[in-house]
Amino acid sequence: MNIVLLLVEDNPTDEKLTLRAFEKCNLANQVVVVRDGAEALDYLFATGQYAGRDTSILPAAVLLDLKLPKVDGLEVLRRIRGDENTKHLPVVVLTASKEDEDLARSYSSGANAYVRKPVDFAEFVDAAKTLGLFWLLLNQPAPPPRTP
Repeated sequence: MNIVLLLVEDNPTDEKLTLRAFEKCNLANQVVVVRDGAEALDYLFATGQYAGRDTSILPAAVLLDLKLPKVDGLEVLRRIRGDENTKHLPVVVLTASKEDEDLARSYSSGANAYVRKPVDFAEFVDAAKTLGLFWLLLNQPAPPPRTP
C-alpha cells in the first residue's frame, strides 16, 4: 500500500531537513511537497496544476507550516476542515512559530497536532520519526466519506 504524506513547506532548508529526517527514519512513503497554501489546496482539491488528480486518494496526513505565501496555513486548515471529503484528514501543524496565539488558533481551526520545529537536526529527526510512526503507521484513519 502506497502511503502519501503531504508536506506544505515554503522554506527550502526546512523542506530538505524534513525529507532527510523521514529518509533517515526509513519511512518509505511518498512525500508530496508543495510550497505554498494555494498549491496545497490545489493538490487536495484537484484544481490548478493538479486538476484531474484522483481525489479519492488522500494523504495519510498533512504536515502544514503556518507562515506560507499566497494562502496562509490557518486558511488551508480551515478549508480542509470545511470540506466533506477532507474534514477528517489528519493535519499536523509543523512550524517554527513560538506564538501562543498560533498554537491556540491552530487547534481552534481543527489541527490534530502542533509541533514546533526543533532547530537541532538530531532533535528534528527524532520529531519526524515520532510523527511518521504515529501518523503513518499507528493512527487509524477515518473511513472515507460515503457517497449517496
